Amino acid sequence: MARQLVRPPAVAGSWYPGQGPALAREVDRHLDRATDPPAGDIVALIAPHAGLMYSGPVGAYAYRALRGRAFDVAVIAGPSHYIGFDGVAIVDEGAFEIPLGLVPVDAAAAAALLHASPLVHTRAAAHAREHSLEMQLPFFARVQPSTPIVPAVMGYQTRETILEFAAALAVALRGRRALLIASTDLSHYLEARAAARHDGRVAEYVNRFEPEGLLEELEQYPEHERGRFVACGGGPAVSVMLAARELGATNARVLHYANSGDVSGDYGAVVGYLAAAIGRLEPASTGGPEGA
Repeated sequence: MARQLVRPPAVAGSWYPGQGPALAREVDRHLDRATDPPAGDIVALIAPHAGLMYSGPVGAYAYRALRGRAFDVAVIAGPSHYIGFDGVAIVDEGAFEIPLGLVPVDAAAAAALLHASPLVHTRAAAHAREHSLEMQLPFFARVQPSTPIVPAVMGYQTRETILEFAAALAVALRGRRALLIASTDLSHYLEARAAARHDGRVAEYVNRFEPEGLLEELEQYPEHERGRFVACGGGPAVSVMLAARELGATNARVLHYANSGDVSGDYGAVVGYLAAAIGRLEPASTGGPEGA
């Protein structure tokens, strides 16, 4: 039998605990502190990808919404932080390893995505050091331990790539019980009040389920500045929102917002974090998202 291709963890032991029991305890603690999720069908999530101690309290709000739900496959899409390339790089076989075990890749769904667009390709180097996808896996493995994934890293976040990837997702996943996850942090290293203003605009586009508006917000800045003022994974987030709409989502809701200063105590230069659910969600019974 052929040896399974396994992508080893790149940031275990630094960005999150390197031992399985300790990691499970920390993830479960964050999940238990998050509030109950919205009722209704979930097609997609938006979740942050910083170190677990910083963004975990926010990401837990998104992943708590997956408890007790069943999916055939989850596509996790994030930005490339380390290398530049055109299109979207996926892993089409094997598994990703984290201290909680192996998270398998859905080869059939990956093949369908490769077939759906020439902009989607395989590129191992894009995944070797990338943390934007890996930081989703501790939560994902705890709440969806039986669901395989398709890991997808977006290179240059051009309009063409964003729209083409959205279309490819919709084509490749139609007919499957699919979950889409967009991995992104919001503004980077602004003073907390300035960060809240910039991040608030992203939250508005998410709450109104307006991916086109979020894309226009991204395009107000040169690509190298979008991570500072909007979202480092803004392109994948727009793609996921557009694809979710094609797959039946009708609305979205920001579940929680916070910044790194809420953990570190340093509000002079913070990173913003947002958790959101997208799907066919029932109306909220109370006011806006906690922490917004």
